[in-house]
Amino acid sequence: MTPVKDSKGTARARKAARGTQAKGAVNGLTTEELEEQDLPGDAAGRLKIKRQYEDLLGIRIEKLKGRVLNREKINKTIEGIYYICLECKRICHNLDEGLVQDPETHICYCENCRKKR
Repeated sequence: MTPVKDSKGTARARKAARGTQAKGAVNGLTTEELEEQDLPGDAAGRLKIKRQYEDLLGIRIEKLKGRVLNREKINKTIEGIYYICLECKRICHNLDEGLVQDPETHICYCENCRKKR
């Protein structure tokens, strides 16, 4: 370790990094690794948010399946929706997996699961 001088001119040791993961790491993947997956910036951001939802919700995904988690305005005309698919119980985004919502019960399915039914 090299000493660092503070504003008074005295030497002090550098602080150790907090936590075990690198800054910006999501489920063991850093932002650089997410970018290496050849995803556009928006898709990489949505993937990161989906993983954060998985970590946050944990076992409650079973209870919340089929529901909308969050709505976001991408621009004036496009709305992004994060939801949990009733069939596959994955966290999905309407721009990535598509969204099919039952008009009567408001239960959400991704396109793949809706085609299977």
